Amino acid sequence: MIQIKNAAELQKMRKACAISAAALKAGGEAIEPGITTAEIDKIIYDFIVRHGARPNFLHLYGFPATACISVNDTVIHGIPNKQQQIRPGDIVSIDTGCKIDGFNGDNACTYACGKIDLEAQRLLDVTKESLHRGIEMACGGNRVGDIGHAVQSYVEENGFSVVRTFVGHGVGKELHEDPEVPNFGNAGRGPRLVPGMCIAVEPMVCQYKYAVKTLKDGWTVKTKDGGLAAHFEHSNAILKDHTEIMTRFWDDPDFDPETFSLK
Repeated sequence: MIQIKNAAELQKMRKACAISAAALKAGGEAIEPGITTAEIDKIIYDFIVRHGARPNFLHLYGFPATACISVNDTVIHGIPNKQQQIRPGDIVSIDTGCKIDGFNGDNACTYACGKIDLEAQRLLDVTKESLHRGIEMACGGNRVGDIGHAVQSYVEENGFSVVRTFVGHGVGKELHEDPEVPNFGNAGRGPRLVPGMCIAVEPMVCQYKYAVKTLKDGWTVKTKDGGLAAHFEHSNAILKDHTEIMTRFWDDPDFDPETFSLK
């Protein structure tokens, strides 16, 4: 069942999303050659806890970390570990969030470690732009299918492919709520978007074909063909006259997580 948030609940969502976005950016800014994915995860964990929230990925469905950190051909759900060091030219997707006052935030971004090749940069640019094109369609009166159609159309026009197996979702008291928000499909289909809905739009885009495989650890999802993958996500609130990107801090080049405060 789709949960409609009232004004007080939306304020709690904003708080959770603000901390989530600031934590994501803190983790992204720590990326450099030689750092391990476990060290990045610890930075994000410490940031969330320091601001009075709880990492909502940690132990969710048994996941063992604060953030999913997915490098190069890993699409999503990469498990941070002490052995995996980031190398120059890697692309690093971080997906994380937190819960505070009973509500969740969720967001993701793919970062470059130093200079990356032109095709990798184009993959990042197209994926991020597809996120914003999807959000443009996430407005009251439209349908969920309008979001997926916008994402898929832009991605495929640029020669990349959209993952089918994993999708966006509602977000609120639970991290994953109804409705599912696919990054593909037909315009004019699916549940209608109404004020008070909160949804996470999160394109997962592959360099080549969209087929993926899950490793034996039960979590790590990679492209089957070994191509690169990128992942960007915002949590959004559908309001009467506009759509609010509640996790916008990670997307703001002028935002500094070191100066972040909820006051």
